[in-house]
Amino acid sequence: MLDQRRHQRIRFATLPRVVIGYGGEIGVGGIENLSLSGLMVRTDLALGIGHTAGCEFSLFGSPMIDVPVTVVSRIGDVFGARFQTGPINQILIEDAINAALDSGQASILSVREIGGRKVIRVTGGLNSSLRNDFMHALTRVGVDEIDLEAVTAVDQGGLALCLVATSRHGVAIGAQSPCFSAAWKLAQAAPGAVNPE
Repeated sequence: MLDQRRHQRIRFATLPRVVIGYGGEIGVGGIENLSLSGLMVRTDLALGIGHTAGCEFSLFGSPMIDVPVTVVSRIGDVFGARFQTGPINQILIEDAINAALDSGQASILSVREIGGRKVIRVTGGLNSSLRNDFMHALTRVGVDEIDLEAVTAVDQGGLALCLVATSRHGVAIGAQSPCFSAAWKLAQAAPGAVNPE
């Protein structure tokens, strides 16, 4: 799972709403994850792989982004789509992602090898939306350290993930942002207050 992607995948604790136009129908969905090149969307519309759809969304108060996409994959009611975007929409998407990360409403989890050690780096919100990727990194990839220097918000779910990493997998907590450091100190002072399950 060492991160080889060209564009990092952004996850959300609360799924942003997306309006989808496809084949003369209008539907809604939730954005499961997003990158600069595309998105994964959960919707009841039966989108066809290889076909174009219209997507309109805003990330937590960002300007409205209206962009065509090409549907490239499907798993149940979750569809992967690549943006067909120009420079203006690309800037709007990038600005919206950066604002969501800065506010902690979006998260990036990446795994890198640094000096022979595997390091999880979390940017933005440290919350339960990262659980699957976090646990995969711990149990399948093997991680030595967690870099939390770019964390902008943390909740009980995020603290629980770190407790599992440190107590069950022997992972070290590395660099810390001020908001994580304060929350971590509280969790260490009252370990029963955070449920690691």
